[in-house]
Amino acid sequence: MARSRQLAPGVGRFSRSQAASRRGLYKGLKKSDKPAPAETPAFKEVTVGGDKNSGTRLVPTSKAPRFYPAEDVRQPKKSRKSPKPAKLRSTIVPGTVLILLAGRFRGKRVVFLKQLDSGLLLVTGPYKINGVPLRRVNQAYVIATSTKVDLGEFKVDAKINDAYFAKPTTKSSSAEAEFFEEGKPKAKEAFPEAKSADQKEVDKAVIAAVQKQENLAKYLKATFGLSKGQFPHQMVF
Repeated sequence: MARSRQLAPGVGRFSRSQAASRRGLYKGLKKSDKPAPAETPAFKEVTVGGDKNSGTRLVPTSKAPRFYPAEDVRQPKKSRKSPKPAKLRSTIVPGTVLILLAGRFRGKRVVFLKQLDSGLLLVTGPYKINGVPLRRVNQAYVIATSTKVDLGEFKVDAKINDAYFAKPTTKSSSAEAEFFEEGKPKAKEAFPEAKSADQKEVDKAVIAAVQKQENLAKYLKATFGLSKGQFPHQMVF
């Protein structure tokens, strides 16, 4: 909150209206000279036929709905919050070795490449070392280690973004086709050659940097786990 000291995380000393009043932005509002829109009258006069209908009649400008809901329909609350990408932690820089804590590859060590527009982290195993391909991960589910891979001036291609990982749309098969294919395993789609080439191109630069440091490839290949009596908050990664 502006000019409002926080009493606790997320709780300011002043309310939202008090903070806005103290900022005094209302004093500098720009006045527009646009003409005010003409008000639409609630009723309009129409001509009707018939000797006993008095010639004219007032009818409402906008018709009322013919049907009303039997129960009160809740209107969704309008949110003034706009989603913003998460701020990257200071311990995570390109080349940092991360430990994945969730997902299919939990326990694996990966190399951080860059942060995408959505706030997710782009990482790679590399695939040839530990089997982790190019993936997006949330930084809330990783542990940043002090080990770093010197990537030098290597930059990931701009085409590898959030849209790059979008699943292709598949046409739904007809009910007749599903009936005859019942019990048969679905044919596995081949991995796109373009993505395979992108993986090899990225891993080529990362593996070259990994091989410059002794035992780093073995470190990336080993999985992380806790034994009895080990506590992660007491460890230094």
